[in-house]
Amino acid sequence: MKTNRLLCGLLLIGSLTACTSSKKVQNEENNKEYELAQWNDYNVGNIMFEDKAPQTKGSDIYRRIIPDPASYIREQAKVVLSTLYSSPKDSIPPVHTIHYTLEDIEGISAKGGGNGNVSIFYSTRHIENSFAQNDTTKLFFETRGVLLHELTHAYQLEPQGIGHYGNSRVVWAFIEGMADAVRVANGGFNRPEDRPKGGNYMDGYRTTGYFLVWLRDNKDPEFLRKFNRSTLEVIPWSFDGAIKHVLGEEYSIDGLWHEYQVAVGDIKE
Repeated sequence: MKTNRLLCGLLLIGSLTACTSSKKVQNEENNKEYELAQWNDYNVGNIMFEDKAPQTKGSDIYRRIIPDPASYIREQAKVVLSTLYSSPKDSIPPVHTIHYTLEDIEGISAKGGGNGNVSIFYSTRHIENSFAQNDTTKLFFETRGVLLHELTHAYQLEPQGIGHYGNSRVVWAFIEGMADAVRVANGGFNRPEDRPKGGNYMDGYRTTGYFLVWLRDNKDPEFLRKFNRSTLEVIPWSFDGAIKHVLGEEYSIDGLWHEYQVAVGDIKE
């Protein structure tokens, strides 16, 4: 009888745990749907798509997986905005136009322009390389991830009082780290090896990005939004100043980086 009762108890606990987990996932999905829905009427800017390399194989492949580029870019722009901001009422840099081009050049993708007129190119050579094994799913995944990164540059805020992207490593690390953080936060990387091991929070890109998402997941669910907004509230801006502003004076950037490195198993306590 004890064995049967124990088994029933374990089954009940298992059912309750599964039910709780299911409700948590459902709540998270509902919250995400709500967060996206509030951006439905937001003007993300006029999307202008231009194929400058129609003769390339990469162009043909892109058009097959993205039949309506303007609508797709607009959809991903709303994902980026919902990750960086709490609502359309926040202080958001205005974007008037996004000129998105396919080009037969080296590299992957890059954002240019300014004053609300944004240009983004996507390399048809990179598209071809990503499709080398005829894996449509892999290419679509890569295309979305790259787009999330570049669109973040269009809408994110920038540190003030410490120079600019071209002459300040702090600004550079923030800009590129946040862009990859948005990509990570929205499932833009999917392999364990995508997270670089070791390094420093000043390394930018994925190294910084994964760290910032870890802070969101473990310290404050609103961290990415608050960290982005800190550029308006902490002047001159610094990583440590922003961390203290968002999470509290008891925290330091170096202490949190160490905690993160231990948590992900890159170093021992």
